[in-house]
Amino acid sequence: MRIARAVALGADLVQMLPAFWPGALSPWDDVLDVVVGLVLVRLIGWHWAFLPAFVGELIPGFDLFPTWTAAVLFVTRGKRAPKVH
Repeated sequence: MRIARAVALGADLVQMLPAFWPGALSPWDDVLDVVVGLVLVRLIGWHWAFLPAFVGELIPGFDLFPTWTAAVLFVTRGKRAPKVH
């Protein structure tokens, strides 16, 4: 769960870099979103909240809102990480 939260937060922070702003380099932003979506599904499983987060990331300007972080926090709310012995 912590790794999923770190991945989501990291992706949202990276997308604020100028290289990921809309324009000529925006395909990198789309590639990042696909990779992050796949990693999150692998880490915590599929949840419907990932779909609006992914679509929101495709909207220029709206992707400045931390949609991946919000989706992961929504999905993992109230869950506790398993204890490691």
